[in-house]
Amino acid sequence: MVEQTSQISAAKRLPRIGVWTLVSLVIAAFVVLPILSVVWIALGPGGSVWQHLLATTLPRYLGNTLILMVSVGTLSAMVGVGAAWLVVMYRFPMHGLLQWALLLPLAIPAYIGAYALVDFLEYAGPVQTTLRAVFHWTSARDYVFPEIRSRLGAVIVLSAALYPYVYLLARNAFREQSVGVLDVSRALGCGPWSSFWRVGLPLARPAIAAGVAIVMMETASDFGTVEYFSVQTLTTGIFTVWLEASNAGGAAQIALVVLGLVFVLVAVEKVGRRRVRFFRTTSRQAPIDARGLHGVKALAAVLLCLVPFLVGFALPAGVIGWHAIEHADTWGDPALLRALWNTVQVGGIAAVLTVAGAVLMVYGVRLSGRKLPGYILPATTIGYAAPGAVLGIGLLIPLAGLDQRLADLVAALTGYDPGLLLTGSTFAIVLAYFVRFFAVAQGAADAAMGRISPSLPMAARSLGQSAVGTLWRVYLPMIRGSVATALLLVFVDSVKELPATLLLRPFGFNTLATRVYDQASLENLTDAAPSAVIVMAVGFVAVVLLARTSR
Repeated sequence: MVEQTSQISAAKRLPRIGVWTLVSLVIAAFVVLPILSVVWIALGPGGSVWQHLLATTLPRYLGNTLILMVSVGTLSAMVGVGAAWLVVMYRFPMHGLLQWALLLPLAIPAYIGAYALVDFLEYAGPVQTTLRAVFHWTSARDYVFPEIRSRLGAVIVLSAALYPYVYLLARNAFREQSVGVLDVSRALGCGPWSSFWRVGLPLARPAIAAGVAIVMMETASDFGTVEYFSVQTLTTGIFTVWLEASNAGGAAQIALVVLGLVFVLVAVEKVGRRRVRFFRTTSRQAPIDARGLHGVKALAAVLLCLVPFLVGFALPAGVIGWHAIEHADTWGDPALLRALWNTVQVGGIAAVLTVAGAVLMVYGVRLSGRKLPGYILPATTIGYAAPGAVLGIGLLIPLAGLDQRLADLVAALTGYDPGLLLTGSTFAIVLAYFVRFFAVAQGAADAAMGRISPSLPMAARSLGQSAVGTLWRVYLPMIRGSVATALLLVFVDSVKELPATLLLRPFGFNTLATRVYDQASLENLTDAAPSAVIVMAVGFVAVVLLARTSR
């Protein structure tokens, strides 16, 4: 009797996992397991080449990666913060146009910018051709021109493509600063530079740190740009060790180093934002009284804002657009149409599944009210920080093993060999997009549901609606705008994703991004241009949406 009573009391103490809690945990597992898979493969006994990597290539990969991260982060911070301060605090010619034009480089992936810059500045490009014609030079021996495909070139291209992350966050931070604080600094004798350095910059430091952290993470995960410029980084090392040396364990170990760098950046950014806090002393927020600039100062402000836009957007768009227009016959290439259909197919499926999974998980977490699901939301943001090449390893190796077991099982039961069901199809690509961009959809869904008054779903439940009915009839109609935005953002990110698609695509399968990469790698920018134009156009739509929401 005593034993039976103790069993009953123990059963009461065990938490009962509801259906929605289980749904949340399953969805979160799909996001987290690929990262854990990389750790497991890297630390496993099979294929360990730590000593060989440390003695040969890993120091070079790590050194180049760190140099790129620091250089791109520093240059992006200088450009982004400087431009943000100018457009918020001052008025000058083209001010209204430039404050939005500075966001446009986000529409162009860095690897497309790299292809355009090399085409523009190479020996046969318009710049060197014009120089030879003007100065009557006959060969490259007659003059000295900087090497384009170098680490410096990669820094310039990546900074031009990524500085808008810093610019956007810094601009919002400057706009939200108290006018009174700035007025006090001016009354105490601080000039424009002193007000920026002593007041504006410290108040905006958390936002700037977040932007720089994003830039450095994107730099660490880049593949197309550094590979085209022949800069050996950790990401290119993953491809080299896995595809050329056929050592999946070694590639996973390099991927683990990349993850370590990314997690350090995330931790430093979060600690910095937690320790540095500023508060408003009044609820009344007056708009900043921007000062007008004239003469030389106005011209300098225009040039400082115009140069990043020209390098990050106008130059790539102009070069790629010129190739696409000059060779209009390439638009009818059947391979281009197949790549376009493949992109729409996998990107659309990934966007729908990712947003649906995010809505279900966020709703399940809110409905369960337990502590365990509360830890799920931060954990599922890990995929966005993980580079595509890392996710490729975390998905392809486990899925390949599962594929073989499924094929053996089907063959044993039916006598028919189905082949590779998971890695031989687009399943792996869609799953990679799901993991990589789940944080985007989750953030949108969580923010949208957080704005709904708790009384509305409670009223629906009191009127007899089930949990599913409340989600369908109350939540979804009220968050459909946020859902549509999340669908678009996930689709755009999927269209631009290159490393994961390169590693996981089936044989003969191309998206627009991989077609651009394949053709540009063959120095055939003419055939790559139409695909690149479509990718840029999709990114442009997302930037316009971002500009509208950040007004």
